Amino acid sequence: MPIDFNQQIIDEFRANRGQVGGMFEGARLLLLTTVGARTGARHITPLGYLPDGERNLIIASAGGAPRHPAWYHNLVANPQVTVEDGVFTYQAKAVVLEGEERDRMFARAVEADPGWGRYQESAGRVLPVVALLPIFDGPPPGRLGDALTLVHDAFRRELARIRTEVARSGPRLGAQLRVNCLTMCGNLHEHHTREDGAVFPAMEERYPELEPVMARLRAEHETVQRLLEELQTRLRDDDLSPGTLLEEVERLTREVEAHLDYEEEYLVPLLNG
Repeated sequence: MPIDFNQQIIDEFRANRGQVGGMFEGARLLLLTTVGARTGARHITPLGYLPDGERNLIIASAGGAPRHPAWYHNLVANPQVTVEDGVFTYQAKAVVLEGEERDRMFARAVEADPGWGRYQESAGRVLPVVALLPIFDGPPPGRLGDALTLVHDAFRRELARIRTEVARSGPRLGAQLRVNCLTMCGNLHEHHTREDGAVFPAMEERYPELEPVMARLRAEHETVQRLLEELQTRLRDDDLSPGTLLEEVERLTREVEAHLDYEEEYLVPLLNG
């Protein structure tokens, strides 16, 4: 990409918390900052990515060019990179996948978007697949209530993105779309587990008057967990249709968004105070 075009994408991405328009509207994008292999300078590159559990995958396609992109050479030389996903900025370790794992992940990418296959064909080279493994040092800086809202916004955005992906899918669900749903389920379960184990008890101890609020939030966690388990069971069905999945995701979304709104109404002011 020309530098000016890259910078336009970067500016729009940051101004709109990860959302861009034009040819990349609705796409999964992140900003990758690498350290130059020769210069030591920092370089920022917008890239498409694929969720894969606790990690994200990026592909060194260079738009189908015959040579690997500069960012790939940079992260091979300096594997610690910075990732911006529109909500969070964090450090990550870049690991180049090899052998069967690389081939399996690339095949899944091509199934989700045949453009990756066309890039590899025009490039005349094997496109490297790189896993970005997050290195989290703790909660985001700033007030705790604002940090909680950031986490919630990430779930809102992911649910909206999955609904769009399901609506656009073909007659069969691809493996990557199933992974996207399962990744979201796992992340939401982990978030609620942390709240039940640490955040909620601390809030109850400090604010005893919150007892009815906390009781409702815990009950909503149980409802969301039931819906997550039902969705995960559905995703194991090879014959699951996009229409059925969309109904399940929309039902989960309604419950989750109502829960997040209620939690923010009562907890964010106290956490910020």
